[in-house]
Amino acid sequence: MVWIKRGAAGLAGLLLVAFVFLATWEPFAAHQGKAPEYREYSAEIVRSEYGVPMIYGETDADVAFGVAIAHSEDDFFTLQDVAAMAKGRYGAIAGQDGAQVDFVYHLIDARGTAAREYPKLPADTRALFDAYAAGLNHYAKQNPSEVKLANLFPVNGEDIAAGFVLRQPFFYGLGNVIGPLVAGEELRKEFGPDIPGFPRPNSPAEQLREELAHRDEHPNLVLPLGSAGDHLGSNAWAVAPEKTGGPTTLISNSHQPLRGGVAWYELGVQSGEGWHFTGANFPGSPFPFLGHNEHLGWTNTVNRPDMTDIYELEMNEAGDSYMLDGEWHELSERAVTLPVKMGPITLPVPRTVYRSQHHGPVIKNDKGVFAIRYGGMEKAEQLDAYYRLNKTKTLEEWEAQIARMAIPSTNFIYADKEGNIAYVYNAAIPNRPEDVEANWRGILDGSRSDLIWEGSVEYDRIPKLINPASGWLYNSNNEPYTAAGEGSDLSPDDFSPVLGIERKQTNRSHRAYKLMSEANLLDRATLEVIKYDKAYERRDYVDTLFDALESLDASPRVQDAGLSDSLIAEARELLLQWDYTADSEGPADALSLLMILSYMGAEYNNTPVPDVEEHLQMASDHLMEHFGRLDPPMSELLRLRQGDVDLPLDGGSDTLRASTTWRQEEDGRLSLVHGDSFIQWVEWPTDGGRVTSRSVQPFGAATTRPESKHFTDQMQLYVDHKLKPVHFFEEDVRANAKSTRVVSNAER
Repeated sequence: MVWIKRGAAGLAGLLLVAFVFLATWEPFAAHQGKAPEYREYSAEIVRSEYGVPMIYGETDADVAFGVAIAHSEDDFFTLQDVAAMAKGRYGAIAGQDGAQVDFVYHLIDARGTAAREYPKLPADTRALFDAYAAGLNHYAKQNPSEVKLANLFPVNGEDIAAGFVLRQPFFYGLGNVIGPLVAGEELRKEFGPDIPGFPRPNSPAEQLREELAHRDEHPNLVLPLGSAGDHLGSNAWAVAPEKTGGPTTLISNSHQPLRGGVAWYELGVQSGEGWHFTGANFPGSPFPFLGHNEHLGWTNTVNRPDMTDIYELEMNEAGDSYMLDGEWHELSERAVTLPVKMGPITLPVPRTVYRSQHHGPVIKNDKGVFAIRYGGMEKAEQLDAYYRLNKTKTLEEWEAQIARMAIPSTNFIYADKEGNIAYVYNAAIPNRPEDVEANWRGILDGSRSDLIWEGSVEYDRIPKLINPASGWLYNSNNEPYTAAGEGSDLSPDDFSPVLGIERKQTNRSHRAYKLMSEANLLDRATLEVIKYDKAYERRDYVDTLFDALESLDASPRVQDAGLSDSLIAEARELLLQWDYTADSEGPADALSLLMILSYMGAEYNNTPVPDVEEHLQMASDHLMEHFGRLDPPMSELLRLRQGDVDLPLDGGSDTLRASTTWRQEEDGRLSLVHGDSFIQWVEWPTDGGRVTSRSVQPFGAATTRPESKHFTDQMQLYVDHKLKPVHFFEEDVRANAKSTRVVSNAER
């Protein structure tokens, strides 16, 4: 018995040692960056009545330091997640889902690109990023109880750059390639964002089931494999003064997740070096990505060009070399360890990442070995380009920065105080050879070097419109050939098919094009009606859904007197009477909200069309279970929820007033997670007066600080379709200031 007791004690000891190791190994094994070289920074953070910060500093670097502090005060929780992603450690926070992000980080060699390219950036750009990193480090040092991952700090400018390198390709759909390749699934090379919450379910009927079952366990999760996940949507308008009858108008209406790593954060900046801008950024950025300065402004929408090519490699018998032009070349491989948090422990999960020196990242699956090559690969110039854009003063200066092709993707809609408006289908599209016969939308022969392109196309080859005769421009994630109205639009015949420019519309595009074209005057009142339009056109997936409903014969089921069959017949009749408007005034609005999203997703992602009967049954069952009726007001179903605030919403999944996707709460209500997010309305008067703007966020400035009054103080404005004033000029900022604070890292 003694030896049994000793054995048990020994086993317990081993288990204890194993537990301690698994609970503590990750911070010590993780990548440890050096802190930025010490220098003193000082910034002033002035907050408005809504808590929106304007950050002042003597230098641009001082301001960037202050940006990091201000954002940390409002959402250090999310900033830490983004920092973890930039170091390949997100799995230690978000478990298996985070580990998928970390795998991509290693696969595309985000760290290697940052390490190689960051030192090449101009000194003032690096100074900006180093200062921003110093601000994060300073906040972490001052608030150690908030730090949720040991040894995450210090971070440096290279770390911030790695985060940019990791996230940018997913805006144009790199996840749509990586996900299926990793899983060995059939590859659909049709680029663009996936629908959030729709990670390729096993059958079309499961789409609604997946959406209704979704729980936002990791709201900061960015870039799940197989999905661009967080980037469906956005609207943008620019209208010249001759069409508004007044000011040049720019409306920014980007649709992003309401929380997390790609949720908008509103801020303003002003330095003694001429940097003066107001708008919004994502966590992990020292500058706004969109907004306006005194002279000009722009906004963005996601575009979906074919930016990624896939090559099937011919491998040798050993599987360690690939054939190219008749010669064997060694396939490089690197062992990596993914941290996967599971309760109190973090498991070290070994993986191997592969790379072809000629093609790019490589994925092995049961169907073969595939290399990936994508636009903007191994580049970091976007860090400099966005910074320069912030400080441009004229259309010519602004276009010169765009023409660098440094920002890999996203449409730009522009306006300025001189009355100019512009649309640029910005995309660093691969410079594929025009004289080589190849199916660029298919799987390419990896043994041919003539199919391996270098760099991106020149700026003059991509679509763009400057000052169209119509006097207006818009984009709602549609093809670039409907942007300015009949007589002003571009023709697809003028652009090579090798560019892979998408040829798709959205309902938002159909509605915007129709309403803009019909309006004689696009003044503020008319533009407000268009921006908050909640109607659908019976076209594309909407037509597909209603054709299926009309063809569905429910009468035999009614005769069978089955409760379920009778419910389907009643639901069908209710939907056939719908007015195609998601305004929460019609009896079929709630049911249509549940039906439309999956049909939109099927068209958007080229997945099979859902079975209308099965889908109708699930939607009906949900309403009956939680409301006891098929026709509750949609505003009782669709809610904007944060903390203790619970408000009704209008708008649909693809309407100009966008309530795009949601998660089901315990009471069966659908809480918005993605849709209209940061809205900014900018006007430059024609009499030479100063620029003015208004804005709104769905919740407030302090999105993860429940104790702050700015946790929820913009929600009612958002629900009521109202905007708050943006305080841009210093006298206005200080006149409306509710708090002023100087922050510095000076050692005392």
